[in-house]
Amino acid sequence: MSRKIRIILAVLAAIALFGYQSWRKHQPSAQTAASNAPAHVEPAQLRKLGQLGFKPCTLPGAAGREGLPAQCTTLSVPETRSEPNGRKIDLRIAWVPADEDADQHDDPVFLIAGGPGQSAVDSYSMLAPVFQGVLNQRDVILVDQRGTGGSNKLACDTGDESTTTPDAAAMLRQTATCIDALSKHADLRQYGTTEAVADLDAVRSAIGAKQINLYGVSYGTRVAQQYAMRHPQQTRSIVLDSVVPNSLHLSNIFARNLDDALALQFSVCTKDPQCKAKFGDPRAELGTLLDTLRKAPPQVSYRDPLSGEQKTQALTADEVAGLVRMFAYMPAIASILPLQIHEAAQGRYAGLKALTSMLRSEMKDQMAMGMQLSVVCSEDAGQAPAAAQDDSGTVLGNDMAHFMTQACMQWPKGKVPADFHTALATSVPALVLEGQFDPVTPPRYGEEVAKSLPNGRLLVLNGQGHNVITAGCMPRLFTKFIETADAKSLDAKCLDALSPTPSFIDYNGWTP
Repeated sequence: MSRKIRIILAVLAAIALFGYQSWRKHQPSAQTAASNAPAHVEPAQLRKLGQLGFKPCTLPGAAGREGLPAQCTTLSVPETRSEPNGRKIDLRIAWVPADEDADQHDDPVFLIAGGPGQSAVDSYSMLAPVFQGVLNQRDVILVDQRGTGGSNKLACDTGDESTTTPDAAAMLRQTATCIDALSKHADLRQYGTTEAVADLDAVRSAIGAKQINLYGVSYGTRVAQQYAMRHPQQTRSIVLDSVVPNSLHLSNIFARNLDDALALQFSVCTKDPQCKAKFGDPRAELGTLLDTLRKAPPQVSYRDPLSGEQKTQALTADEVAGLVRMFAYMPAIASILPLQIHEAAQGRYAGLKALTSMLRSEMKDQMAMGMQLSVVCSEDAGQAPAAAQDDSGTVLGNDMAHFMTQACMQWPKGKVPADFHTALATSVPALVLEGQFDPVTPPRYGEEVAKSLPNGRLLVLNGQGHNVITAGCMPRLFTKFIETADAKSLDAKCLDALSPTPSFIDYNGWTP
């Protein structure tokens, strides 16, 4: 087991057992890092990139690390492009300049965040080490997609801290409240992928770049594909990490994909004699646990992850299902699930409750749900109703798709091009990445997309989950691809060293 993984999992176990705040309070937050940055005595000079003037700024740090220096600005664009004199949106843009001694090229790399609803600017610090090689030759540009981060964020605040799934009536009330609040400063029909692609090209033009390279992750791969489809001459290369095919409808992909991934991830335990002897079948035990929680959610005493206080709250099936889903994105972290599920199945719920509480707190405000609904309801929901697929018996069940459908019945919908869901077929060089254990965008999605990319190549990373650019030697391969724009010439044998993370046998880790 690598030192990095040991640290990650040790922190995770500490969170579960002792509370997150006792560890976190000694770490500088992103806001603290930014506020502790040296104050400028004199106004900072604008630094020009194309037509845009940038000022020094600090990007939010990750995991308690210091913020990252960058250059920031905004670009005003029409909210409705057919009404250029109407309301404007300020797009938040961050520029991470190439190294001072770089042999610089004039085709920057744009990072496109996932979600839908995440901020590219706020997400960069987690991926910054991956881009170190890129910065030897190129600038990195971060644009908060309209409706996210600092670009007129569409965040729904219902004031509901409940961990249970709302009933249909409550969902309708929450959706109506969100529409009313957001409509005061946004036309919710204008926040889809097509509008975001036009924004990206406006930024490209404003910074004076003839061509750009696109790195998209998860939903961001949809934006990248749409950009390459609409602007092939301006697209030098695309990297699609955990790809969402153009033909796919986002509203109906969650439950079955998660269960398929859990089957693979839990098989790591069932194939290990010691793990199997201790935990049996983790998926079956999870099903039994969820049934128990649905019938009678227990009151659990646990240490609050943020305050360190001892609390007593109910543990519900919905929050456990949500935890399992989010942990499945990262198999190295999900390796603790068989142990936690087994503990809870024996009536020891405190560790699982602490983890669900931590996750809920840390995920809050990470996703702009209004923007997500503008995307999904316009581009997906009406074409793939939840009723078309029966997900009963899965960890997530039908609730997520059902309530998305209910929300989309009310949500204002934008127009989508007739060929929006047509597979991307382009000669633009493309690198397509998938994780073997991805619970959202499984390898078959990458296989589908790669078929129509003659200059593309699919790499499936063994034992990995969602967003795999950081795994193993992948950062080096990413840098090489951006340098050469030739995926087929990459020597990817180094990825053979990747393997699944063994399951925890106890809180000391897995069997050596």
